Amino acid sequence: MGRSLATALPLDFFVDRHLTEPARWPVGLTAQKATIDAREARMQPCRGRVALVTGSSRGLGRVIARRLSEAGADVVVNYRKVGGRSEAQARALAKELVERGSRAVAIQADISQKESVTAMFQQIAAEHGRLDILVLNAARAPFKRVDELLTRDLLELIETNYLGNIYCMQQALPLMRGRPGHVVFISSLGSRFVLPSYPLGSMKAAMESLVKQWAAELQDRQITVNGVTAGLLKTDSLMVLRQYWPGVGRLPASAFVELDDVAAVVRFLCTDAARGIRGQNIVVDNGLCNDILHGSPAG
Repeated sequence: MGRSLATALPLDFFVDRHLTEPARWPVGLTAQKATIDAREARMQPCRGRVALVTGSSRGLGRVIARRLSEAGADVVVNYRKVGGRSEAQARALAKELVERGSRAVAIQADISQKESVTAMFQQIAAEHGRLDILVLNAARAPFKRVDELLTRDLLELIETNYLGNIYCMQQALPLMRGRPGHVVFISSLGSRFVLPSYPLGSMKAAMESLVKQWAAELQDRQITVNGVTAGLLKTDSLMVLRQYWPGVGRLPASAFVELDDVAAVVRFLCTDAARGIRGQNIVVDNGLCNDILHGSPAG
């Protein structure tokens, strides 16, 4: 009589029923499983969901893909060019995530090309049958002044950074039908401050406007749409920016934000805990905006 229920029951009780029918479980085991499920939900809030991060072979997108994988999501790593450096990086990341126990795949698509986007989502539909999370991270633009922009530069700005995101959204919505979804757009400080030779800022501002519109349009479908504005990041783009903004090299370390800090906010917006946040643009910049607006130096 002093034995626990678990030790008193014969082994075939568990084997025969596979513990898959909660109504037939002993009360103590049901409570224990509920506790385990709750703990796993906290540790992996994206478990069982499928996430696409555009432009995730390197930089911030790569870190976001890792964080969503750690949160339990199956991750689609997107890269732009076949046979280039981005493909090798994307495949290496997908392999890394799989070796860590996650499900991940690298898919090529140049989001500026509608047909390429369609093909990517067809592959996602074939492999997963659904999409729960869309992170619009891919961006591509030259560092040029307005009088230096060529027609091809202007087309690249619009096709990749505006139309490309719309193409992705249009293809994602059918795969999100019937279930809650999360969309996060990655913006930059160029959407609200003048940065030297940074025409991408105007496209970021346009997309921030779309975030609000999409959030209102999709609210009834339980799809949240938000933006995350990243501050100064130590990525490949910063190396180029130094050529046009020499003062960036004199900024204190506190003026820069860690990639992980931005990715953590993106991850949060992709969970049910953020379901009440819609149409917002969250700035993650280590307080740099405040320093600029109030005229005080960062740090």
